[in-house]
Amino acid sequence: MSLRFSTVGFFVLVWMRGMAPAAEPNYDESKVVPYTLPELLTCAGGIRVTDVKTWREKRRPELLRLFEAHIYGRAPGRPAEMKFKPGAVDRQALGGKATRKEIAILLNGKEDGPRIDLMVYVPNATTKPRPVFFGLNYYGNQSVNADPGITMSKRWMRPAREMGIENNRATEASRGKQASRWPLELVMERGYAVATFYYGDIEPDHQDGWRDGIRGHMAQGTDRPLGAEDWGAIGAWAWGLSRALDYLETDPDINAKRVTVFGHSRQGKTALWAGAQDERFAITISNDSGEGGASIARRTYGERVSDLVRGAPYWFCGNYARYADREAEMPVDAHMLVALSAPRPVYIASAVEDRWADPLGEFLAGKHAAPAWKLFGLEGLGVTEIPPADQPVGRAIGYHVRTGAHDITAYDWKQFLDFADRQFGKTKQSER
Repeated sequence: MSLRFSTVGFFVLVWMRGMAPAAEPNYDESKVVPYTLPELLTCAGGIRVTDVKTWREKRRPELLRLFEAHIYGRAPGRPAEMKFKPGAVDRQALGGKATRKEIAILLNGKEDGPRIDLMVYVPNATTKPRPVFFGLNYYGNQSVNADPGITMSKRWMRPAREMGIENNRATEASRGKQASRWPLELVMERGYAVATFYYGDIEPDHQDGWRDGIRGHMAQGTDRPLGAEDWGAIGAWAWGLSRALDYLETDPDINAKRVTVFGHSRQGKTALWAGAQDERFAITISNDSGEGGASIARRTYGERVSDLVRGAPYWFCGNYARYADREAEMPVDAHMLVALSAPRPVYIASAVEDRWADPLGEFLAGKHAAPAWKLFGLEGLGVTEIPPADQPVGRAIGYHVRTGAHDITAYDWKQFLDFADRQFGKTKQSER
């Protein structure tokens, strides 16, 4: 099995050896190299897409294949042997406002095999199936809320003493450390459920994480070398989101037709890819996802492909390394990734101080994705210029650039909830 994964490491290394040393990021718009985006609505054979049928049957499948082959890699389908095992339930969570459930998703049907430990909060104010906001967390389910009843993750975690992580494991000090990113009471009051799991349940976030993750598990018993188009970690994490959605479709408390998948930073990249592939996700939200996510790669601004290849090549398939300092040669770009969700709504969020993620590049991805929605008679952003800070815009595609830095804040959550309300035609009265 070591041969299988050493192959892609060698592949990436060959490309990195030909790269120039890391340069200072460009934050000067006057130094952005002129670029031409690949045509969103022109098929490989030159056929122009002018109708929904051609988009659905030809161009969309083409784009999915290109992103698989050049960016994220190809993932397997749902395991036939997967099972769901109910766990602890607290019907008086959040001071009685919600019911908290823990569910083990046994990916190979065995309790000692790979698994997702999913946590779901459902508002108690209504008995109707609830729409849900669903995303990955960075430091275990216990980091989402300080409730001592939440099962502590025992998985490997990235070093972060300020988050209560010691020796790559969560401690009691990690409880509630990221609660500001998960305003559960607010979301419950708005009538939405929340579902989450630790992304390390699928694969630990480091170069050799595949060894303890789903990619390593699925590689067992094969001696085939890892190909340049095989899935990277983002592909694996996105696959995990779809597996958890498989469970949500069985939960009578959840309206599985109204699942919003969201993510921040690298998890924003993951949410975009999950939403692009899996049309069961009703809304996709990307927060500060940047390069390899919602920002236009061809803009030589902030983070570049070369930065990702140096820092986290394992997030992507082997072919991605080809485009380090050669973004203009990519057959796809972020506007196409966003467009893959059409006609389902997408929201893109940026932050003024997060220049590394290129807020203007994220806005432009939404702008240039809009023709896909137009095929369905839907308006995208509704504007052609990036709005001022803290002034959200959008129709089927939403966007804001928030005052502040790289984070998820209460302001972001208000926009996400308002956007979901508009898309679902939801009011507090209609959901009660």
